Amino acid sequence: MWPLRLSAKQRKGQLWERQALAHLQKNGLTLVEANFSCKGGEVDLIMRDGETLVFVEVRQRASAARGGAAASITPAKIRRLVHAAQFYLKRFAAVPGCRFDVVAIDGETLNWLRNAIEV
Repeated sequence: MWPLRLSAKQRKGQLWERQALAHLQKNGLTLVEANFSCKGGEVDLIMRDGETLVFVEVRQRASAARGGAAASITPAKIRRLVHAAQFYLKRFAAVPGCRFDVVAIDGETLNWLRNAIEV
């Protein structure tokens, strides 16, 4: 699921992703895959919410100052996320309903933003 050899920054990122995963699972979502990557993109968590496939971007910032975690998602990041999701969806004969969520962690405050990215 997560790589074994990580830098300090990657270990912190992994911690936030695990907290996001626990929160989403507590709210009824089921993990499909963590850290899906392909050439040109990456998705932190792929979850199921009923019949809907949910691509989740996890962002963390020390505080909400300067816009906070959610505001740190750039148009370039969105393009990479959408690219990875499209690549992932190629494995399905019939594409399921999908959405893009963000788990924004500002300091110790976790906010789950459903349908935060529209394509």
